[in-house]
Amino acid sequence: MSTLDQAPPATTPHPSGTPTTAATPTGRRQAARMTGRQKLVLALLLGSQFMVAVDFSILNVALPVVGAGLGFSLADLQWIATAFALTAAGFTLLFGRVADLFGRKRLFLGGMALLGLSSALGGLATSPGMLLVARVLQGLATAAVTPAGLSLLTTSFKEGPLRDRALGLNGALMSAGFTAGAILGGLLTDLLSWRWAFLINVPVAALVVILAPSAIPDSRPAGRSRLDVPGAVAVTGGLLTLVYGLTQAGETGWGDPATLAALVAGAALLAGFWFIEKRSADPLVPVQIMKRPTVVWGNAVGLIAFVTETSLVFLLTLYLQKVLDYSPLATGLAFGVLGLGTVIGGTFGGRAVGRMGNRATIVTGGVIQAVATVSLVALGTSGAWIWLLLAATFIGGVGNMFMIVGFMVTATSGLPDHEQGLATGLATMTQQVGITMGIPIMSAIATARMTALDGSGPDAVLSGVSLAILVNSAVVLVGAVLAGAFLAPRRDEHAPVK
Repeated sequence: MSTLDQAPPATTPHPSGTPTTAATPTGRRQAARMTGRQKLVLALLLGSQFMVAVDFSILNVALPVVGAGLGFSLADLQWIATAFALTAAGFTLLFGRVADLFGRKRLFLGGMALLGLSSALGGLATSPGMLLVARVLQGLATAAVTPAGLSLLTTSFKEGPLRDRALGLNGALMSAGFTAGAILGGLLTDLLSWRWAFLINVPVAALVVILAPSAIPDSRPAGRSRLDVPGAVAVTGGLLTLVYGLTQAGETGWGDPATLAALVAGAALLAGFWFIEKRSADPLVPVQIMKRPTVVWGNAVGLIAFVTETSLVFLLTLYLQKVLDYSPLATGLAFGVLGLGTVIGGTFGGRAVGRMGNRATIVTGGVIQAVATVSLVALGTSGAWIWLLLAATFIGGVGNMFMIVGFMVTATSGLPDHEQGLATGLATMTQQVGITMGIPIMSAIATARMTALDGSGPDAVLSGVSLAILVNSAVVLVGAVLAGAFLAPRRDEHAPVK
């Protein structure tokens, strides 16, 4: 039974200022309406989340131009992306807990201000070192803004239809932002300069910082706990080394000693983090929250959703540019159909959760994404195959967003407001690690196949991409099966852990 179905037949106040109503047909309609203030809050929070999602990919198609403009060597070019990914993923969980302890609104505004300033620094960079500092600061800002913004979103909307809708739109814009970044990066680089890939953030960040203080309700903790410093050091160090190892694997291979050392060190630090949390009086992540099936399996599904879709974009980029000989701008535009699919999937994903429940939405989305993805194995070397690519990525984008919306609702459901920063921090960490992890894994599969064929021509690239796409589809299907097997049916989805 859903939270709404359990509500008493009376109107009760909610901290966000929105009245909640009875479990009657009229009550359901009233609960589904947003106030004008909630719409403004939603617009500001979604706008900020879209902006940080764009930053993940906006420089991807412009990296060669940036490197030529500032004098990066070819070997060092990857650090423009890696410096951002490392800090964004490594500090997310820590900042999610900081938001719970010291105030979400304060951290959100500070992160947005830092994002605007670091973007200005990147846009005005005159040396490789200056640009990398800007990317590190952008990553830190993203690690603060994303969990703080998500926890403000979940605490501004009571658990139920409104929150499901808000999280659906948030998921849609986050996923669409990753796709839009590639398109926007190509357009800005071709029409203006790569510097505008940074500078475009400045006015958006300034607008949010100006409007948010009066529009977004404050969300402060009732008490002040101590920050778990040993746990924070272990999890941040573990995530940094793990993401570094995953990133290096895509560049130097999985057998490289430095890659293996980073992966082992990351795994050891994360294992140490678990034991630290079991003994900590004020743990960064209470062990009991990790025993909740919604948290464990919700984040497992989310990891699979982000690993597969972002890596699929990478694989199809190889196909479009190396097999069909598309330009970076044409490649970005081709992914506009995928972006449209994710927006539609996110828009209807919240409604699907309300009607079918989290588990059924995730399973349905996973099956749709898996079927659409596996159809791409049929791609050939003729330009006529672009129509299959467009249709499959559109349908797969809808399915992927059903999974992501189901994941976000599941991973943040049934928790009190004072733990929402932690829950959204975990979910955001899952998202960012998934984005970082997928590309090196699928790249290694495709590269191994191309190496076995001893070639780098269109036929060899197509064969490698096809094998990786087949694996990608199988992973999605495994995620759907796991959700169906281990997530509770709809009536028990929000039941507390006994």
